[in-house]
Amino acid sequence: MPDNKYLTAEEVTERYRGEISVGTLRNWRAARIGPPFIKIGKAILYPAAELDAWDRKNLVLCSRALETNTQ
Repeated sequence: MPDNKYLTAEEVTERYRGEISVGTLRNWRAARIGPPFIKIGKAILYPAAELDAWDRKNLVLCSRALETNTQ
């Protein structure tokens, strides 16, 4: 992950290996879903720490992994 504090939409697309497109991010912003962002003038930026938190929020835990963690 880059050391940038803020990522552009293109950098977010790279972070998620192209599975989330710039267009999808645009649609999510309009619908107020997806990762948090900051708008400064016309610039849309995604705080790296917020993307990390969004990743954790969307983490899917498998039951087998839960059993291992509780023992």
